[in-house]
Amino acid sequence: MRQMQIETVELPLARPFSISRGTRTAVTVIRVTLEERGFIGRGECTPTAHYQETAESVSQQLQAVRQAVENGITIDDLQRLLPPGSARNALDCALWRLNAALSKQTLWQYLNIQPPQSVITAETLSLDTLSNMASMAQDAVSRGALLLKIKLDRDLILEKVAAIRQVAPNVTLIVDANEAWSGLDLDSLLKSLAAYHVAMVEQPLPAGNDAALADFAHAIPVCADESCHHRGDIAGLRGRYDMINIKLDKCGGLTEALAMVEEAKQHGLRLMMGCMLGSSLAMEAALPVAICAEHVDLDGPIWLAADSSPYLTYNLGRIWL
Repeated sequence: MRQMQIETVELPLARPFSISRGTRTAVTVIRVTLEERGFIGRGECTPTAHYQETAESVSQQLQAVRQAVENGITIDDLQRLLPPGSARNALDCALWRLNAALSKQTLWQYLNIQPPQSVITAETLSLDTLSNMASMAQDAVSRGALLLKIKLDRDLILEKVAAIRQVAPNVTLIVDANEAWSGLDLDSLLKSLAAYHVAMVEQPLPAGNDAALADFAHAIPVCADESCHHRGDIAGLRGRYDMINIKLDKCGGLTEALAMVEEAKQHGLRLMMGCMLGSSLAMEAALPVAICAEHVDLDGPIWLAADSSPYLTYNLGRIWL
């Protein structure tokens, strides 16, 4: 008989994390542990208020399917039982890990994927004053960062990017507006950002109000984040976006994320792998998808005051496997 445990955990952050929608000093995650015949599989998700999720609502979703899970639900069954989102992600990843454990294999072996030695990951620069963001960038570069993700709102966009580029001349830069650039001249703005060799801009306009992205040729790639949750969204993004950001918490787990990789390829969209704030337990589950992505942003654990097992190693701009 399979057993399921659901746990709500608050993880304090080592420092405030700010984006255009607000600031956080802690993150609440839900962890699912499945045990069967002495073998264990675990998954972690981060409920997101922007997607109408709370720790309570996600826990209720998980409790509602407890009997089906403990009666032996399969990964395929799960895709029909729960909608895309955090609850399904935690369960999906737990089931993948449980199945691997039951087969006495690692997750990589179970998926028949050869893991790389390391994966380059972005280090996120939280939204702050120009001088503070430049200082954060300089510190990240001094520690070997190879890819910086710049959180921006509508204030001092080009000035902040210029200051960061000055202290990080050889680092890849990507920019995340978190839907904050409505009403701006995006054509001119993207051309100006291209002068600073910005590699990509993520979600400049609000999801559902991004039709203007189809009105001009993009000077640099534009990536859909809030506009792309699962594979059903992908076909409708053509013409507006050049890339999609896959996140396990948005799409509902590793199963859907792997399907999104194939769907994006069919529609000629490039790939980014992202994350919500969370521990190494959540990031490790995303790595088999991350190796398919052009840009990877799995730096959630480095924002935590204390990480959780399996304790991924972050060093010199990479996750080491």
